[in-house]
Amino acid sequence: MTKKRALITGITGQDGAYLSKLLIENGYEVHGVVRRSASADLVCSRLIWLGVADETVLHDGDLTDLSSLIRILDSVKPAEIYNLAAQSFVKSSWQQPYLTGLVTGLGVTNMLEAMRLVCPEARFYQASSSEMYGQVQEPIQSEKTSFYPRSPYAAAKLYAHWMTINYRESFNLYTLNGILFNHESPLRGIEFVTRKITDGVARIKLGLSDELSLGNLEAKRDWGHARDYVKAMWMMLQQDQPDDYVVATQRTTTVRDFCTLAFSHVGLKADDYVRVDKRHFRPSEVDVLLGDASKAHDKLGWKAETTLEEMVAEMVDADLVRVQQKEHL
Repeated sequence: MTKKRALITGITGQDGAYLSKLLIENGYEVHGVVRRSASADLVCSRLIWLGVADETVLHDGDLTDLSSLIRILDSVKPAEIYNLAAQSFVKSSWQQPYLTGLVTGLGVTNMLEAMRLVCPEARFYQASSSEMYGQVQEPIQSEKTSFYPRSPYAAAKLYAHWMTINYRESFNLYTLNGILFNHESPLRGIEFVTRKITDGVARIKLGLSDELSLGNLEAKRDWGHARDYVKAMWMMLQQDQPDDYVVATQRTTTVRDFCTLAFSHVGLKADDYVRVDKRHFRPSEVDVLLGDASKAHDKLGWKAETTLEEMVAEMVDADLVRVQQKEHL
């Protein structure tokens, strides 16, 4: 029997790696789009970490190059497309607003157009972001909450979100958005605050550092595990009709409390090591995010399976091993 084919952009990132593993376990043939890089030896580190690198097929391409997307779709002929690629580091979007708009926003239009031309029968998932809510208009954010983006990244994501809906309504394509709230794991990039914290805890515990410099400790986020959230992505594309869903734990926590959990896991007190540095603050802050995932619960049967405490412990333990072995991810 022919395996169902899936194509993942951003396959070498945190979500792409966990999604690849999930799809392979469900009998898929998994293909991914990767940009050529001078650091090719590091590109597949997350796929290797999860033990699925040899079971994925990678194709050179770029969201900003429509011709490459058409070529890849014509070759792979996927049943499902997961668009996870983006310039996803919010802080960098202020330094590179044009690049962020080009990749995170217009790049999605390129993929949608390539799908419309080559494989209109495919199902398309767009990775929308809770950052689109920005200056929140409701204390708990659902699919019906108004958006108020507070960064170039969030604005680009919002454009991509509405283009995904527009292609669904204009061309009757199976396209949908997953509005995922913050999700972390041991595979999170080191530039993101959660990995910065757990890596810092590991280095301090092992005597390689004596402090951790962070920005706004009072920012509150709804943090879940990426392993749980990619399952929601897959479940969305298995529904008869396309629709948009919020994916969240429905619990919000400050950066300060995340630090407390991480340091206490290794028997240390966060207050003894954490320092606030104004240089890490955003030009415009998103103060609090808290998602309402009721629709995903009711229609998909999805719920977060990993607690915040379990996730933090897993991340700290992984970083302790990596720092001791001098590995990079």
